[in-house]
Amino acid sequence: MATSSTLLTGPIHKALLSLAIPIVISQLLQSAYQLTDAFWVGRLGPAEVAAVSISMPVTFLAIAIGAGLAMAGATLAAQYMGAGKQDEVDKVSAQTLLMVLIVSTLLGACGYWLSPHFLTLLNVEPAVYTNALNFMHVSFIGVIFVFTFNMFQALMRGIGEVKIPLLIVLGTVLLNLVLDPLFIFGFGSFEGLGVTGAALATLVTQALAAIIGVVILLKGRHGIHVHLRYFVPDYTYIRRAFFLGIPGSVDLSARALGQIIMSFLVASFGTVTIASYGVGNNILMFVTIPALGLGMAISTLVGQNLGAGQIERASQAAITGTIWGFVSLTIVGGLSFLLAPQIIAFFVPEQPQVIVTGAEFVKVMALTWGGMAVQVCITGAFRASGNMMNAMVLSLLSQWMFLFPIAFVLSKHTELGKAGIWWAFAAANILIGIVSVCWLARGSWKHTKLTNDDQEVLQVTEETLRESDDRYYP
Repeated sequence: MATSSTLLTGPIHKALLSLAIPIVISQLLQSAYQLTDAFWVGRLGPAEVAAVSISMPVTFLAIAIGAGLAMAGATLAAQYMGAGKQDEVDKVSAQTLLMVLIVSTLLGACGYWLSPHFLTLLNVEPAVYTNALNFMHVSFIGVIFVFTFNMFQALMRGIGEVKIPLLIVLGTVLLNLVLDPLFIFGFGSFEGLGVTGAALATLVTQALAAIIGVVILLKGRHGIHVHLRYFVPDYTYIRRAFFLGIPGSVDLSARALGQIIMSFLVASFGTVTIASYGVGNNILMFVTIPALGLGMAISTLVGQNLGAGQIERASQAAITGTIWGFVSLTIVGGLSFLLAPQIIAFFVPEQPQVIVTGAEFVKVMALTWGGMAVQVCITGAFRASGNMMNAMVLSLLSQWMFLFPIAFVLSKHTELGKAGIWWAFAAANILIGIVSVCWLARGSWKHTKLTNDDQEVLQVTEETLRESDDRYYP
């Protein structure tokens, strides 16, 4: 666990690395859920790949709506940890868990009921409909487990504990590697469930992860102890977290809605294009993990330093992390550009049309991934400071002012056709990167503080620094 003294003192790059490396590994492992599904479902055929591709944005929308609550809880936990208020950290965690359980149950039930209406609205082909519906139904049943474990991870990151979630993810991903082909293709007398089996394997492993996370919080051995008395609804906190979390929910929901709108556009070009888009999106999700992990590390480091009143150190962390994100994803983009056909073929072998179209998608957008990394890292700093509105606006700009309008114009009103969708991703990445840097440079985000009693915060910070000095310079 990266202690508060480590995050509040010493070289920033070491603090970022101590947080980012376990988070990135954890995120890479979590992405293995989607990649494993993509790998095995790709062996079933284009229609099955399209079924998963068309389902993912819809289920992500439900998850995104409630994710803002976990963001709010993690942000408050990080700032209270930086301020040295352990009781508030525990209470915030319990109240966040309570809210997430209620919201995820409601969203999962609504999503399950509305699934056939979503697919009808998307006008998917008959060959895709049944598999997509089954995949969505199982996914919506598992929403409560996804919410719960994501909340657990967010709270652990908020206090600087990043190794425990990593170990849980490692175990469940290894289990998923076994269950996925078993549930999809069957074994012995068990015939397998196809696309539904992929969703079911993920459901089982995520349920296990969520249960372990809740047990850890209740036992209180890793920095947070959610006492039962803290589960009594505190409407003052709930109202505060609700309004703090709304922009975060809108942020992620805007992305999910943007993906759904893009699905409409992509679907108009046929099953091969849908499958190519789905595989390309899976690759995009995977290669952005270094930036996502770095953004989470930035969020923890910035949140704790703002809570401790160390504004300039928080600013330096945001800038350093953003530079790292830009460089890392630019390098990854260059490698993906060179190896695009081989990467696509790994997921959809013996599907030449999908390989050609998917490789075109990756090549067009890969060299601009650095701009996307800039947005992710700066968004992490904004969220940590409590400026959820800034993060929300960046997301709205990216999806609704840049990506979809450009994709629609280029694909429907130029000779590019479906390639116009690919070029829209490249243009949006460049534009949102520029806007994000300009907004960060303004500096107004640094002066938002969510903890109370500034004098107490400064006193705790001075004591932390003094303890650190005594430890290293006796």
